[in-house]
Amino acid sequence: MDDKIFEKVKRYADKHRMIAPGDTVVAGVSGGADSVCLFLMLCELAEEIDFHLAVVHVNHKIRPEAAADAAYVEELCKSRNIPFILEEKDVKEYAGEKHLSEEEAGREVRYQAFEEALGKYGSCSGEKEGQGRIAVAHNANDRAETMLFHLFRGTGLTGAGGIRAVRGHIVRPLLCLRREEIEEYLGKKGVFFCIDRTNLEDTYTRNRIRNHILPFAEKEICAGAIDHMCRAGDLFLEADAYIRGQAEKACRSCIVREGGEEIVLDTEKLGKEEPFIRKQVFLQCLERLAEGRRDITSSHMESLEDLLGKKESKQVFMPCGLRAKKECGHLALYREGKPNGGGGGVPLPEIRIKWRDLPGQSQEFDIPCLGRVEFAVFHKEEISFFYNKSEIIPEKTYTKWLDYDRITKSLVFRTRETGDYLTINKELSKKKLKDYMIERKIPKSDRGNLYILADGSHIIWVPGHRISEYYKAYFKSTVKRRSLNVRESKSYAFRRRSG
Repeated sequence: MDDKIFEKVKRYADKHRMIAPGDTVVAGVSGGADSVCLFLMLCELAEEIDFHLAVVHVNHKIRPEAAADAAYVEELCKSRNIPFILEEKDVKEYAGEKHLSEEEAGREVRYQAFEEALGKYGSCSGEKEGQGRIAVAHNANDRAETMLFHLFRGTGLTGAGGIRAVRGHIVRPLLCLRREEIEEYLGKKGVFFCIDRTNLEDTYTRNRIRNHILPFAEKEICAGAIDHMCRAGDLFLEADAYIRGQAEKACRSCIVREGGEEIVLDTEKLGKEEPFIRKQVFLQCLERLAEGRRDITSSHMESLEDLLGKKESKQVFMPCGLRAKKECGHLALYREGKPNGGGGGVPLPEIRIKWRDLPGQSQEFDIPCLGRVEFAVFHKEEISFFYNKSEIIPEKTYTKWLDYDRITKSLVFRTRETGDYLTINKELSKKKLKDYMIERKIPKSDRGNLYILADGSHIIWVPGHRISEYYKAYFKSTVKRRSLNVRESKSYAFRRRSG
């Protein structure tokens, strides 16, 4: 029977590509049944797959018998010649310092220890082609328990799926086994394991689910309740992955601008998406800005939905210091104190282009909030080399053709100034830049941070929006002697509307 259980774990690990030859695997082993089973399984797998294994034991300094558990795990590792690392951390003290529950604090401490050990043994393994993995001993019961815990508190598809087999470099080979299978495996092997008495207490919500609700479900509702829940969890995660993919496409379509501390969305495009997709777009954007989804709940998604539907300008306060503001056809998500937060700050620098030196060579410039821009000057006859089949110079998303000889004063990337204007039609009618920005519904909070290309007060190009008609090169015949080619970085331009 124990061979069947091992084969079950091996197939599960293979299915999810958990471990490959040359990998370094750090296993968290507490001494309990689950982690001891994990240890034995990994030892057997290492004989077949050939990876490097090390063990980390974390003493939380909560239980009197914790030292004995650590000694047991150390002896277990010595018997198999497996590297052993003992980490001791006062979890109660840590919880007080970080304002966390003991459960949360214990989890943070453990994973910190696992990561540190992985960094040490991953660099010392000598196998550069391998990857670093952290193996933990969650089983099917744990997954069912987590699913119920999330459902009772309110969750989406991600939470309803429970624990994942693989999350980043964290792997869970025992997620396919029920707790009784684990104990049966250890019994067949004649292997002792430690018992954490606190798991039998009803102090924590998870314990009450584990000790009362799941046993009742298995006995009184359906004998295979845990297995059925795990299969349902797989379906939830598959659906979640698909929806996240669709939301990512919508996200790319709706993003007008994205920087390190803000994301600006087009409300018109966003409003055309299905409500569920919209909420996923919100969630993905907030996850990027907050570097995770901690404290972000469905109520915050509803708040953003309400904000999207309002006609007037409004602001919503979010967790993790995030804010949301709707203005002039855009929805901006940003960190408190950043440009959209109205904090002012240091004036943005001017970037001057030595345009008189451009002929005969190209120059590249890194423009804040825009990306890399390349300038090059071509003589009139060189344009025909590129576009010999047509008199018309085609407009491209990332390339702008300008009449070089119309530039008279300076060539500079800067933010707006009083008196700025641009020409808006072939009759060369002038319009104040301020009025143009209002007409284009550029959010007021964005106008002061938008870099524009200027020739004195005459605006040549408003990136993401338009080129001044006075400078635009339409036909080869209209170019006097030379043309200025301005090319944007494609890595950034996909986030904005082409102009």
